Amino acid sequence: MLEDLKQQVCQANLDLVSAGLVTLTWGNVSGRSEDGKHFVIKPSGVAYDVMRPEHMVVLDLATGETVEGELRPSSDTATHRLLYQAWPGVGGITHTHSPKATAFAQARRELPCYGTTHADHFSGTVPVARPLTQEEIDSAYEANTGHVIIERFADLDPIAIPAVLVASHAPFAWGKNAAESVKNAIALEACAAMAIDSLALNPALGPVEAYLLDKHYQRKHGPGAYYGQKK
Repeated sequence: MLEDLKQQVCQANLDLVSAGLVTLTWGNVSGRSEDGKHFVIKPSGVAYDVMRPEHMVVLDLATGETVEGELRPSSDTATHRLLYQAWPGVGGITHTHSPKATAFAQARRELPCYGTTHADHFSGTVPVARPLTQEEIDSAYEANTGHVIIERFADLDPIAIPAVLVASHAPFAWGKNAAESVKNAIALEACAAMAIDSLALNPALGPVEAYLLDKHYQRKHGPGAYYGQKK
């Protein structure tokens, strides 16, 4: 079942490797089915160089149970599932331990918008989710990771800011499908790298002016967007 989605999710996972966002097996991508009843995710701990579409695991979004696949799903499956349940507009999720974005997460430091490259993808600061308590880690670590992300976005738009930094952990990014979630993860890593360099050159640097941020975000994502070609 969902053979096309398995292919898309497998390719999205392989794209993480091509983009240099993966070390060893640190990373996973998932995709939600069009009817919203299932999602597909990579198997846990499987090396990318042997990964195939038939290795992808299909899960029931309502129950979290595996409905197809012989391998165990990613250990982060519960996090993906909760984000899909909370945000119907999200159709793909990427989790990486890409070095620069993870540095911000480990430092428990948000990523402000320092320039137009950031503004082309994120309508403002990429936030940090709070650290989990010991009880949250001991009881249901991956599920509670999802809960703190959702909690952090209580007053934020996950479509306008499609990424988060989980304190002391690493980033998650998302989009309308698996491929777009990978693109946002790539953009997040690039913006984090540029931010580190910019702060090294100017430690007193503040966020870009709001009107410049808004111009760049809206020209690409707003109702009157004119970036790219007409669809």
